Amino acid sequence: MKSNVATRRSHTINLLTNLDIISNVSNDLMLECKLCSRATRLTKTLRDKITNLPKDARKEIVSRTRDSCAPLFVVCKRGNLGIAEFLITICGADIEQRGLFENPEDSTCHFVTPLWCASVSGELPVVKFLVRVGANINAVSDSGSSSIRSACFMTNMEIVEYLVEIGRADIKKPNFNGGTCLINSVQSVQLCSYLISKGADVNAKDIQNKTALHYAIQEHRLETTKLLLDSGADPFAKSKNGDDALQIACLKGAHDIFRHLIERIPYTKERLASANELIGSTYLDEHNETTLAVLHWKEAHEIRSKESVYLAKQPSVPFRLAYCNVTEFATLSELENISTDVDAMRIQSLLICERVLGINHTDTLFRLMFRGASYADSLRFQRCIDLWRLALEIRINTHSILHSDTCFTTQALVRLMLDLEYKSDDSESIIGSDVPKFDDVFGVFTLLHKNLIDARKLLQIRPVYRKQQENFDRVLKCVTHLIYLLEVTSKTAEEKQIVCETVRSLVRNNIRSACTNDTLLHLCVSRLNIIKSGYFNDGTGMRGIFPNLKVVKLLLDCDADVNAKNESRSTALHVASNPYNYVGEVVRVLLDYGAHLDQPNRAGEQPHYLIAFNSSNTIPIINYTSLKCIAASTIIKHGIHYKDEIPRTLEEFVQLHQP
Repeated sequence: MKSNVATRRSHTINLLTNLDIISNVSNDLMLECKLCSRATRLTKTLRDKITNLPKDARKEIVSRTRDSCAPLFVVCKRGNLGIAEFLITICGADIEQRGLFENPEDSTCHFVTPLWCASVSGELPVVKFLVRVGANINAVSDSGSSSIRSACFMTNMEIVEYLVEIGRADIKKPNFNGGTCLINSVQSVQLCSYLISKGADVNAKDIQNKTALHYAIQEHRLETTKLLLDSGADPFAKSKNGDDALQIACLKGAHDIFRHLIERIPYTKERLASANELIGSTYLDEHNETTLAVLHWKEAHEIRSKESVYLAKQPSVPFRLAYCNVTEFATLSELENISTDVDAMRIQSLLICERVLGINHTDTLFRLMFRGASYADSLRFQRCIDLWRLALEIRINTHSILHSDTCFTTQALVRLMLDLEYKSDDSESIIGSDVPKFDDVFGVFTLLHKNLIDARKLLQIRPVYRKQQENFDRVLKCVTHLIYLLEVTSKTAEEKQIVCETVRSLVRNNIRSACTNDTLLHLCVSRLNIIKSGYFNDGTGMRGIFPNLKVVKLLLDCDADVNAKNESRSTALHVASNPYNYVGEVVRVLLDYGAHLDQPNRAGEQPHYLIAFNSSNTIPIINYTSLKCIAASTIIKHGIHYKDEIPRTLEEFVQLHQP
């Protein structure tokens, strides 16, 4: 018996010793691999240690990772063929063991094989060795990108040729977004020519319906554009946004490609005129080149005037307040008058974009937002509000409030209004007190309000995407801030009546947040209810609006349920009683409207104790404690059976006091 115990103890000691040896050797190996250059060899001491270990121990050592990378992955990235051969042939390293590849070229991270890593790093000798020992050439990264596709992106010509010439690399295999080897190679005419000679499809489209020609043009690659067109690329193929080759050239200001296309392809007069107008708009908006813009607009006017009947600009753009109700120039004299007024030119540019691209086009909306931001920078805030309201309306009609772009626009617009309202209170501010206007605030509120209900229904459809839930909640926070703005901008009795009716309608629909099931009341008593926007510096000077007594009282006057519970079964009083949110007047008004002090949430917390132990509290909570509540809490605490023993209305009251 003693002999068996001693044997087991000896076996355990040996096992622990072996594990300690493996761990130490593994650490030494990883350190030398990370410090190696292409020609570095492992130290003789380390090689001997590894070689003298059993086969299973050697394999265990080379399988261990640090920073998500095994030793083989590290040396393949660094191009050390000698150590790679040792790790595979002597240690049995897994040639398909994936590691984390951080690409400094585009700041992306991917889990990939050693072959993928060596291909992107341009280490041809390592690539040849890995292929020779059986590495899977067509293995893809976590984004679906093969070794050869990623080598194309890095313009590693020799590696691309090697992977193709051995006959196994699939140059037509796209990644998960549809990006092909040819699309990834537009930066190199030589590489594109090689891929096309090997059968690459010049008209293959990615998930955005873009071809290699689209990418070549947007990167201003004239020679690649010529090659693709000579090889059969379709210049009329449209992306998901509806952009063909000529339109992309106009939007990107690719002047040389623009000239090549109109000289090579027989476009209609209308198309040529619109293209000149659009590229002129791009020069103005993107490069502030007023002279080039006017030259292209004049060229467009000449094209339209050369026909016996003037080529009218179609479709016509409706009068818009955001464009100051102006129309496009129709005569040369009108254009000359406009050319002396940069602001008038910028409005013309927006009109041109809407007519040529359509109001729903990504570039049209981007230019609306950008132009609005420029007006804000020059303190012309009403012009900014007008443009951003138009952009918001279009985004909602095109997508919904669940879309990230819609959410972004909403946050930018509401934050601008909040900042203006705050600055208008400053007596030294140069901003007039008439911005934001009640009509603007009410218009944005109404636009969001009528879409909240439909959006909330969409979130009930499975699967539910977290990003859409978060966007909904961000927009809902914007709505609570708009309620605040309605309260402070409404001056007349009629406006205040409109606010009450609109807020009551919103409350009646019981709109709640998607992630935590908070009501409007929950949101309006929390300091966490803030709006962030990429258009503003959110780190400094951002004023918190909530908790806000006026908004809370408005919601309660509009019949908000003071005892409604969120996902954690907390009422608004729970949230307001939290020390971080505590504002005595807000807590008092909730109690005055019937909030229960002793309702427990899911964690068993009661507002009664949160308020009582708050050092700044001055509310006599005994005045808000009823015998009815005490009785209900006692029933729950002692598990007293009450179903069918008390009136139904009292049963519901007791249930409110359950955690």
